[in-house]
Amino acid sequence: MTALLEPYSGVEPDAAWRDEVRRLVDQRDAVLLAHNYQLPAIQDIADVTGDSLALSRIAAESDKSTIVFCGVHFMAETAKILSPDKTVLIPDARAGCSLADSITGADLRAWKAEHPGAVVVSYVNTTAEVKAETDICCTSSNAVDVVASIPEDREVLFCPDQFLGAHVKRITGRRNMHIWAGECHVHAGINGAELAERAAANPDADLFVHPECGCATSALYLAGEGIVPSDKVKILSTGDMVTQARSTRATSVLVATEVGMLHQLRKAAPEIDFQAVNDRASCKYMKMITPAALLRSLRLVKDEVHVDAQTAERARASVRRMIEVGKPGGGE
Repeated sequence: MTALLEPYSGVEPDAAWRDEVRRLVDQRDAVLLAHNYQLPAIQDIADVTGDSLALSRIAAESDKSTIVFCGVHFMAETAKILSPDKTVLIPDARAGCSLADSITGADLRAWKAEHPGAVVVSYVNTTAEVKAETDICCTSSNAVDVVASIPEDREVLFCPDQFLGAHVKRITGRRNMHIWAGECHVHAGINGAELAERAAANPDADLFVHPECGCATSALYLAGEGIVPSDKVKILSTGDMVTQARSTRATSVLVATEVGMLHQLRKAAPEIDFQAVNDRASCKYMKMITPAALLRSLRLVKDEVHVDAQTAERARASVRRMIEVGKPGGGE
């Protein structure tokens, strides 16, 4: 980690910290939201913990005037898009996202120019600028439904995640679908060989696999070949993982996503042994939202998120179209 990305530190998440955070949240008339990949202390102090789209929708429905979004920058932007009249704070504005950064508005405009008339479908894990250039957003839960809703004679440009795009193309059988070569570096690093090795060592375990993972195709291959029973392989968004954890009859589950997810899964179903497929799959940007960063943001009203009004209006339209199709479910 470079000096530029060194997280704010020096504050322990003890009882005094918790009391001060909650006092400041009340003082700021704020709702405190935390993504599933955040540090456990941040998840536990939040009013709501969940996936980015669900949190943004909760923020929009809240009667609070301020939203404190503990996540990465595009998530706070989405909250601002859906709540333009509210103050949105992210505890550390440097918390970016390798997936969102893999395509810019200029990149998308150039791609659209190469495919006139194509329908642009963008994963919700994108910047406001990209959402503004998009016809309809999608989540990992409704991406298949969104693409299937587009007339078959229309080309589809799917961005930015190549693994989610490949999953959608495989399920829909869509031939005129072009996929941007972007990825989340953390999810891409969870590979098929690791998954196969862990599955072989834990034959009774269910597999919870995020479709952004490099191992998603391998998971379906294992099921298709009968190496792992097909009913044990679940391709799920983060929000759907929590729902599935509460209903599965498995006693152990291998989880292929960012390791912060384990905290919510273990809280949802403490009797189940949840283990990471790759315990090194930790996002340094998510972990920049430290106890010190949260306290700084609340005390000093730092860092506020702004989205140009015209950009926000166009981006809001693509998000609303997404919500109208299928099951929006988890944001990612």
